[in-house]
Amino acid sequence: MVNQALLSTINSVLGVGKKTSKGNYAYHCPFCHHHKPKLEINLVESDKGEHKWHCWVCDKRGSSIPKLFKLIEAPKEKINEARALSKFNSGKLEITEVTKRVELPGEFISLSKPDNSIEYKHAISYLKRRQITLDDVIKYNIGYCVSGKFSNCIIVPSYDEYGSLNYFTARNFDKNSSIKYKNPDVSRDIIPFEFFINWKLPIILCEGPFDALAIKRNVIPLLGKTIQKSLKKKLVKSEVQKIYIALDKDAIKQALSFCEELLNEGKEVYLVEMEDKDPSDMGFENFTKLIQTTQPLTFMDLFEKKLMTI
Repeated sequence: MVNQALLSTINSVLGVGKKTSKGNYAYHCPFCHHHKPKLEINLVESDKGEHKWHCWVCDKRGSSIPKLFKLIEAPKEKINEARALSKFNSGKLEITEVTKRVELPGEFISLSKPDNSIEYKHAISYLKRRQITLDDVIKYNIGYCVSGKFSNCIIVPSYDEYGSLNYFTARNFDKNSSIKYKNPDVSRDIIPFEFFINWKLPIILCEGPFDALAIKRNVIPLLGKTIQKSLKKKLVKSEVQKIYIALDKDAIKQALSFCEELLNEGKEVYLVEMEDKDPSDMGFENFTKLIQTTQPLTFMDLFEKKLMTI
């Protein structure tokens, strides 16, 4: 049953919420300030007296309304009011996960704006060698930095399904630099490039963002060699049936593990074998031809390939 008194207090702090389902009310998130009401609060107390809340955009969450109010620096009287109306408050029993909000570097400059600087010329030259076009730059909002922590880096942003920034990768275009990548200190448990994904069409999983830029269509970079929990959950629950795994040759064991998990979930899985090249080396046309000739993986195929890795 909805705690009407607590609902009234929450409305007085966050504005009038919109009733959704199962005792949930949606509010505009005070953390990420998304233009849609994406912060959902459950006003039906759990057996432990909890009221779970979660923003579907920035992923901030918790189980206590007093704790939520404290995090957003609500008036003390409202925090005390919420505490009085809740069986469960911000004591030792609660563990609240508050993730860092990612922002593009303050020095970020879009590469879609021509410039005479040497850094701009080096960045554009690097992208051309990777066969990344101006259309790609505009589509993915690719930029660069000439100073700060990410100086001499190309910045490739990632946006979630709502168009909000959820990560970025910084790739150093200075060939003399010993550090190739500099990434933000935020969680990678996201779905990279989700803004461009159609979950009803075949999806390709690759390692890095530059591989994804080369593949171009319905592709998700893993930002490494593991599938994060958020992505795995979305792949399993989505309507997508065909999933292509295109990892580098040195990640064959991880690739076969992903194939097995997805096959067990009833998905049609394709293992794209690229030998010693990665998609960014192959380019769009060659990679597309390879995709078109790749056959779906069976459990017998999987078993034989796993034996070959022993």
